[in-house]
Formats: sequence, structure tokens, C-alpha cells
Amino acid sequence: MEKLKLSSMHKAFLKWRLRNIPERKFVIILSVVVGLLSGLAAVLLKNLVHYTYIIITDSSWNNFVGGNFLMLIYPLIGIGLTILFLKVFVKGNIGHGIPNILYAISRKKGRIPIHNTYSSLIASTLTVSFGGSVGLEAPIATTGSAIGSNIGRFFRLNSKNVILLLGCGAAGAISGIFKAPIAGILFVLEVLMFDLTMTAAIPLLISSISASVIAFFFMGNDVQFAFHVKEYFDISQIPYFVVLGLFCGFVSVYFLRVINRVEKMFSHVKKQFIKIVIGGIVLGVLIFIFPPLFGEGYGALNGLLHGNTDPLFRNSIFSSFQSNTWVCLVLLFAVILLKGIATSVTTGSGGVGGTFGPSLFLGGISGFFVASLINELGIAELSTSNFALVGMASVMTGVMHAPLMSTFLIAEITGGYQLFAPLLIASAVSYMTVYPFERHSIYTKKLAKHGDLLTHDKDQSALRLMNMNRLIETNFMVMRDGDKMRDLIHAIENSSRNIFPVLDKDDKFLGVVVLDDIRGIMFHPEYYDTYTVNDLMHKMSDSDRVYITDSMYDVVKKYRLSDKYNLVVTDKENYYIGFLSRANVFSAYRNFVFELSDE
Repeated sequence: MEKLKLSSMHKAFLKWRLRNIPERKFVIILSVVVGLLSGLAAVLLKNLVHYTYIIITDSSWNNFVGGNFLMLIYPLIGIGLTILFLKVFVKGNIGHGIPNILYAISRKKGRIPIHNTYSSLIASTLTVSFGGSVGLEAPIATTGSAIGSNIGRFFRLNSKNVILLLGCGAAGAISGIFKAPIAGILFVLEVLMFDLTMTAAIPLLISSISASVIAFFFMGNDVQFAFHVKEYFDISQIPYFVVLGLFCGFVSVYFLRVINRVEKMFSHVKKQFIKIVIGGIVLGVLIFIFPPLFGEGYGALNGLLHGNTDPLFRNSIFSSFQSNTWVCLVLLFAVILLKGIATSVTTGSGGVGGTFGPSLFLGGISGFFVASLINELGIAELSTSNFALVGMASVMTGVMHAPLMSTFLIAEITGGYQLFAPLLIASAVSYMTVYPFERHSIYTKKLAKHGDLLTHDKDQSALRLMNMNRLIETNFMVMRDGDKMRDLIHAIENSSRNIFPVLDKDDKFLGVVVLDDIRGIMFHPEYYDTYTVNDLMHKMSDSDRVYITDSMYDVVKKYRLSDKYNLVVTDKENYYIGFLSRANVFSAYRNFVFELSDE
């Protein structure tokens, strides 16, 4: 772990601060700084990608060197440049966006490497500008989190406040990129799984608002999706929003499964060069056939929100069919099926970006598709723009398991809450549809599988994150198969414990001798050479044994079902490792819960 060096001026300031500014007030001051810097990072990233994209897709350049055929090689160039930047400048892996933040919270006390304050920003710019079909939200959230984490470490705050500033950075980043402060806070609470306490609420609020203000200052009133709801919600349309929620739920499951399957396929390819070539070629072909898959795809999505399908057909081989509604529907459905492939190919081959943006894009396309299909079949007359907006929230909910954040994000960026009811209905239906298939979000699935996920449930988090290896006690005098009682008495004289494990010559566990069991004969020397430890020991049942591969859930469950003070720890082949004591386990548990608490 990298350490931040202290200069004499830095030390003097830290001493002055400790004497004059209480830590809680200082954290509030720093939350303003973190919010402003995160907002600036969001503005910088959006402008970097925007102007890089303009340069790359300049019409005169495209016409000169081959027009749309450049789409076949742009992704290969972008992914290659991304990998080159990481190898030459970063010289390492920058992590996997939101899962990287969650892991830092759970296992690293909020510490994120300082290079993440810029590396995710630059790498994602190279990937997305050249057509990588991923989003910028996860990289900017990583950037904001790294800013907060490193500011907290620079001022030598404790781990709780470092994690709090990390959350402030993430909230500021999301707030800045969408100019949606409530969504920024809810992102931290639902996706990063912060507890909403008074200690955390005020800094998060200040940071989120600061980032939003700085974004408004530099970019004006335009938001990511500049759209105002014109057609109000009609209660008679509730069944159709339920249908949309179901459809988006299944789209979310499909997206999650495709992401997992394709990335797993790329993980089996060992050579990075081959990954780049495969990913670049596959993505290039997909983009050439379906241009909306290029980059974030927000241009096409903005067009659909305004009822304009032109962006779907721009530079497309299907442009001659633009007037045919059914061809348009088929094209939309194809984009829905292929977006997950395009996103996972981008990340699997080495590109940097997140699934936040693709979830928004996929939801907007899904909502527009459902409304257009119902309209075309003559079943009802629905607002395609409203359904696109509600679809965005629904797929985000299904993919990210964050219904409140998704709902408020769409409500904020549309400038009103006219669609609040259908947003909640469709998001709830989507979540209930996804949950039986995917218990964890796209960000938490792998972390939960490896026991590295901090959740809102402090009991569950403590048991999940406690490390059994650190609690195993090994200061026991070991007896060997066939040892005489005389050897045991000698061990008792030199031991501070009252349990003596008995092992065979191969270190496999046979049983234990308990001091209380031999008190009646231990002061009779005539028995010292008569009895062996095998005569005095008793074997331990499975309820008294813990395997090194067991989880802390299993350990606590065995303590609850047993009156034993100590449990022996072995591996699956019965090799002795040590003991776990009830007192140490529950003491560590109490300390862990205390550390997880904010108040």
C-alpha cells in the first residue's frame, strides 16, 4: 500500500488542525473540497470525451479516408491505446470501477491508489471516444472516490472518515455528471451500501450539492438528457408500465448473464494482444452494423426521447428502411440483444468503462421499443418518450439493484416528478423480476461470492468479513500418538492452556486431552507410565470441529449448537491447524461491528 509522505509544513498543519478544528467539522470542510474536485473531474471527463469524439468522427476526415469503414478499426485503436496507457504510465491495473470501490471499503479501509484520481479518467476517455460500448459514470465515480480517499489520507483522518470522504467523492461525481444531487447521494447509499446516519448525511449532501453547482457553473442548465415531460401520467396506463417493468426485468437478467458469460470467455485468453484483436474486431463489426452501439450511445437515446429515430439509422447500412416502423422495431430489439455483448467485449478485451451508462441506454431503448410495439399493434396510444424514461430507471434498477437512485435520477434529469408513480411501479416490478434470478447486483456479485462485500446488515457484514485465520490460536502443547502420561504431565507443567491436542506421526488430528478430565489421577506418579494419551483423550465430533474452509457463519452456528468453549480447526484431510475460542470469536465480532458503526 502506497504511503503519503509528510513534509515539515504538512506536519505543522496537522498539529494545528488537531488543536483547533474538531475532526467532524474538518470532515464537513473537506466534503466541500471533495465535491468541488469531483464535479470538476466530471466536467473534465465529459468534455474530454465529447471533443475527442468530434475530432475522431470529423466528417471531412471520415470522407477522406473511407467514411463509415473507419468504425471497423476505431475500437481496436481505442482499446489498444487504453492498454498502452495502463502499461506505460500506470504500470498496473486500475481495478474494475464500482467493484473496486466496494472492495476498498470492505477490505482496504477506504484506501484507493492515488493514480485512480486520473488513470480511470484518461483510460475511459480513450476507450469510449473510440467507440468502446461502455459508460463513463463508473470511471468518474472511481475518480471521485479516489479523490475523497486520498484527501482523507493526506490529512491523516481515521478509516471511518476516509471511507466517508470516499463516499462524498462518489456522490459528487454522479451528481456532477448528471447534475442530480439526490441521485448522487442515493447512489452512495444503495450502490456503495453506506448507512444513512447523521455523521454521513451532511457531508454527502454538501459534497453532492457542491459538485452539482460546479457542473452548472461550467456547463449551464443542460443535463445529460435534456428533456422535460410533456405528456402526463394517466392512471389507466398502469398495466402497461407493469408490462414495461417485466420486460426490463428480463432484459436486465439477460444483460447480466451475457456480461458474465462473455467476460468469463475473455478471462480464458491469456495473451493481452489476442484479447485486444478479438475485442477490437468484434466490437468494430457490431458498431459498423449497428452504429448506436458506438460509445455511450447517448446521442441515439436523446433522439428517441424526442421521438426522433434518425440517430438509429445515421451511418447505418439500414438507413434506406428508416420509414418502415417494423424494421425500426427489429433494429431496436437487435440493439437490446447486442448491447450486453458490445459492453462485455469492450471490458473483457481491456477497455475501461462501466455498466451504468449501458444500463441507461438499454433501458431507454427497451422503453421506446415496448411503447412503439404497443402503439403499432393498436392496443393503446402511449408516449414513447415517457416509456423510454421509465425504461431507463427500470433496467438500472434490475442491473444495479438500486430502485431509489434510478427513480430519482430520472426524475431529476427530466426537471420534474410527473412520472414519479410509473417510475416507482416499473422499477419495483423490474426488481422483483430480477431478484429470483440474480440476488446481487452487477457490482456486488463477485465480491459477495468471495466474501468481500460490506452490506447494510452489520451482523452479516461482520461475519462475512471476519478472517478466521487471524483468530486461530496455535499456542497449544501438542501430544503424539502413544505418548505416556509422564510426557503429558511434563507438557502441563510448561503450558498455560488446559487443552492438549493429540496428533499422529503425520500431524493428523486424533483427539484432545482436557486437563479437567485427568485431575483425579495426575498427582499419582504410579500411573505416569501406565496410561498413554490415547487412554486419556476423547475424540471430538463434527459438531466440535471447524474446517479451515468454513465460513464464519458455520463457526458461529456451531457455537450456538454446542456448549464447547473451544473448537478444533483442521483441514479437509484432518491435518491439525489450531483452535478457535468462543471468547476470541465473539470479541472480534463485537469489535468488527463497532468499527462498522458510524455513530
